Amino acid sequence: MSRYRLSPTPAQEAALAEHCAHARFVWNLAVEQNAHWKPGRKSAPGFAEQCRQLTEARAAFDWLRAGSIVVQQQALKDFAQAMANFFGKTHRRPTWRKRGQGEGFRIVAVKPDHVRRLSRHVGEVKIPKVGWVRFRWSRAVPDGVKSYRITRDSAGRRHVAFAVVPEPVPAPGTGEIGGVDRGVTVSAAVSTGELLNAPGLRDTETKRLLRLQRKLARAKRGSNRRAKAKAAIVRLKARETDRRKDWVEKTSTDLARRFDVIAVEDLKVRNMTRSARGTIDAPGVNVRQKAGLNRGILANGWGRLVARLEHKAPGRIVKVNPAYTSQTCNACGHRAAESRESQSRFRCVACGHRANADVNAACNIRDTAPGRGVAARGGSGLPGPVNREPQLELLIA
Repeated sequence: MSRYRLSPTPAQEAALAEHCAHARFVWNLAVEQNAHWKPGRKSAPGFAEQCRQLTEARAAFDWLRAGSIVVQQQALKDFAQAMANFFGKTHRRPTWRKRGQGEGFRIVAVKPDHVRRLSRHVGEVKIPKVGWVRFRWSRAVPDGVKSYRITRDSAGRRHVAFAVVPEPVPAPGTGEIGGVDRGVTVSAAVSTGELLNAPGLRDTETKRLLRLQRKLARAKRGSNRRAKAKAAIVRLKARETDRRKDWVEKTSTDLARRFDVIAVEDLKVRNMTRSARGTIDAPGVNVRQKAGLNRGILANGWGRLVARLEHKAPGRIVKVNPAYTSQTCNACGHRAAESRESQSRFRCVACGHRANADVNAACNIRDTAPGRGVAARGGSGLPGPVNREPQLELLIA
């Protein structure tokens, strides 16, 4: 997806909001139809049957007929794909869409003259029943665009994302393997010794966020003051998210260009960031500490970094078992929990090797990749780093 910032006029913004409302309405009807299904009942209607029902609904309701048939049919198409992903066990079951959360719609059958450039930094895209809407031409629009999606984020910003299949980042061809260790204090440690951190809010912005949160807590529900404070908090959060996404894009591109193979830990981020609150009958323990850890993991973009690496370097990402990578000495292979003196210090109790703890773990992850040794595991420890260069030569050959 190539995404660009939209700049609609107030009238166009109202029309776009109506498109989003129609898409949300059709989607929620499809969710409701599937929610009624139970074993022994007739199966829920498929995409073709739902399109026929949509035609009947448009004939019966003027407000629905006034909308774009493309927007409404594509909402059904998206739902059909979401159900296929659910049955394929790659995604969760589709749920209800709410106003102001994840709003958007898709347009297909886009022709070349539906996107045009007006000036150096301004372009236009033609949207059904809305007209020509301007967007910031931050980079060239890919050729052969057949569809695009209009979205609205939590801060109220509109974007247009053109659907294209990007070319993968070419491998350098040097045969070099890189290991990446993800953490909370250090977002990503590379086996070359680099310590990378995802940017967040500045100190002044963090203080302002705390002030706004206190103001929001004191404001009366439904008041204008509460609405203004909430909007300001959302803008700050959106700024933090934008910075994190920008860091992920730049970091993943840099790693894909530097290494032929990139080894990362096989972490189940979704499971790791689940709430520990539990239930009323079985309440969780250390809930506040677990919530803080969850926020730290999500703020460092663990899942998004690996996902973008897989997009940009397909077939060159190796996921390894993370067990004991932070307790194993990369110099001699001895494993001991006591060697990890602190978050940043590693001193092997066997050979005295000293290193940054995250870099040491990244080197172990790198050496776990095919052709670079064996995985960190239980027992007497890993084999030492002897004969690693010949192994690399065999891998290159």
